[in-house]
Amino acid sequence: MGRMIRLGLASAALASMLVLASGAAGTVSAAKGGSGGVSPGAAFLVDGVPYRTVGTPTDFTKTGAPEQSFDVIYEFSGLQMNVATAAPGDREYNGGRWRVHLLEFSDYQGALDDDGVDANHNNVLDSDEEIDAAIDAGYASDAGVVKSFECPVIRMPASRT
Repeated sequence: MGRMIRLGLASAALASMLVLASGAAGTVSAAKGGSGGVSPGAAFLVDGVPYRTVGTPTDFTKTGAPEQSFDVIYEFSGLQMNVATAAPGDREYNGGRWRVHLLEFSDYQGALDDDGVDANHNNVLDSDEEIDAAIDAGYASDAGVVKSFECPVIRMPASRT
């Protein structure tokens, strides 16, 4: 697969516990342009559905809270919008408690081109199943937890995605 490229955690917003939205227009955080800490646009995807966030100053990194009390947000370091594993309404949703896992890609475009990875052929990894497939196929690896925090999320209205 070639040399593994380490994609560093390049966002100050993530360091301050704000989830990033990455897309063609660039990176947006809840701190920019949003009202009351609400992100002005989508911050991440859950099974292809965009959600916005409400930035909070919480940090659960060293609390010792059990792993099962968090949901995962996969950080793509600007390659695409981040992806979370659960959202409000999902039975397994933990109320906005997140562990951010950094993804490292050896071949991001290869993952998108692989029909066994990008199952819905939309040229974006938009579900935890597609991320698992990218990892299983060797296109990516999970570099582990880089931050734990709480941040409520809101489904984007269909007309604003």
